[in-house]
Amino acid sequence: MSAATGEKAHEAGSQRTRLGGDFSRLWWSAAVSSLGDGATIAAGPLLATHLTDDPRLIGAASVAFTAPFILFGIPAGLLVDRVDIRKMMVRVDLVRAVLLGVLTAGILGGWGGLPLLYGCMFLLGVGEVLCRNAAQVLVPFIAPKDGLATANARIMAAQEAGTGFIGPLVGALLFGIATALPFGVDAATFLCSAVLVSRIRRTRPVDAPPETSGVMSEMLAGARWLFRHQLLRSLALVSCLINLAGNAMLAVLVIHSGKVLGLSAFGYGVLLACQALGAVLASRFAPALVERLGREGALVATAVLIATSETVLATVPSAYAAGAALAIFACGTVTWNVVVVVLRQTLVPQHLLGRANSVYRLVAWGGLPIGAALGGVLAAEIGTRAVFASAAVAMAVVGVALVAGARRRWITRAEAAAEHETRSEQDALTATEQAEDTR
Repeated sequence: MSAATGEKAHEAGSQRTRLGGDFSRLWWSAAVSSLGDGATIAAGPLLATHLTDDPRLIGAASVAFTAPFILFGIPAGLLVDRVDIRKMMVRVDLVRAVLLGVLTAGILGGWGGLPLLYGCMFLLGVGEVLCRNAAQVLVPFIAPKDGLATANARIMAAQEAGTGFIGPLVGALLFGIATALPFGVDAATFLCSAVLVSRIRRTRPVDAPPETSGVMSEMLAGARWLFRHQLLRSLALVSCLINLAGNAMLAVLVIHSGKVLGLSAFGYGVLLACQALGAVLASRFAPALVERLGREGALVATAVLIATSETVLATVPSAYAAGAALAIFACGTVTWNVVVVVLRQTLVPQHLLGRANSVYRLVAWGGLPIGAALGGVLAAEIGTRAVFASAAVAMAVVGVALVAGARRRWITRAEAAAEHETRSEQDALTATEQAEDTR
C-alpha cells in the first residue's frame, strides 16, 4: 500500500470513527424501522385497492398519514424541546408497534376495513412527526458539526433504502403471501428500533420551560424566529410546493402502475424500489454534489431533476421509463433534503431547534395531505397522467424561483450573516467577562 493510499484510508477511518457509536445506534434504528415502514408503504395502498376502487378513497390513506404534519407540527416541536428526546423516541416506537399489531389483528379477524386503516395511518403519522423531528434535533448532539452533512446523508440513505427499496419489495411479496403479514413485520421493526434508541448514551440536555412564558408563547417562539428568517422561510414555502406536487404523484402511483403500466402488486413494489435506489445513490454522492455546485446550484439541480421525472411519467407509458423517472425524482428530493436539513441545524439557535424545525415541517409537510387529496381528485376526474403533468408545471415554477434566489446568493449571504451574528455575540460575552474580572 502506498503512503498516499494509507493516508486516505486513515482519513476515511477517522471520519467513520468520528461519528461515534451513538450515531451508529441511531442509524441502525432508522434503517430497521424504515425497512418495516417500506413494507407498510407498499402494502397500505395495496390493502386500500382491495377494499375499494375509488381513487379518492385510496388517496385518503395517504391524507390520513400526512394530516398530522399540519395538525401536530408545532406542539410536537415544543414537546421535543422540553423532554428527553431519547426516551420519547423509545415510547413512540413502542406505541407504533402496538398500533400496527392492532391493524394486523383486524385484518386477520376480518374487521380491518378502511376506517381502521385510516385511523392507524393517522396515528402512525403522529408518531412520524414526533420521531423525525426528534431525530433531526438529536443528530447535532451526537455527531460533530463538520460531519453533519455526512451524518444526515447516511440517515437519509438508510431511510430511503428501507422505505423505498428493500421494504417495498418485501412488503409486496409478503402481501402476496398474507395480507396482514407486512404490517406485522413493521410492528416488529418498531420494537427493534425502540431497543436500539434506548442504548444511545448521549442526548440533548433538557431545558426547563421559562417560568414567565406560557405554552402558547413557547410554541410561537419558534414560528416567530423562522418567519423572521428570510432564507428558511422561503425554503419552507418552496418545500411545501415540492411536497404538494410530489405527493400528488406518489398518491396515485399505485393506480397508474396497475391501470396504465399493467403491473402487478410486485411490479408496483419494484417501482418503489427504483425510487429508493436513486435515493440511496443520491444520499451517497449528494455531499460531493453540493460541494461542487454550491448549495444554491444544488437546489436548482433538484428542481430540474424532479420536473424531468414528472414529465417522463406524464408522457411515456412505459414501466422502464417510470422506474428511471422515479429514481431521478428521488435523486432530486434527497439532494434537496441534505441541503436544507443541514441549514436548519446550523442556522437555528440550539434552544429553538425543535420548535423552529417543527414549524418548518408544518409549512413544508403541509403540502403532503393537500397533494394527496388533489392527486386523488385529479386522477378520478381526468386520469393519472394529468396529475404528473400538473406536478411538472409546479416544479417548473419552483425552478424559476430557485434560479432567482441563486443569482442573489441567498444561502451564502444568510450563512455569512449568521456567522457575523455569532461572532458579535461571542465578542460581547468576552467583553462582559473581562469587565467582571476587572471589578
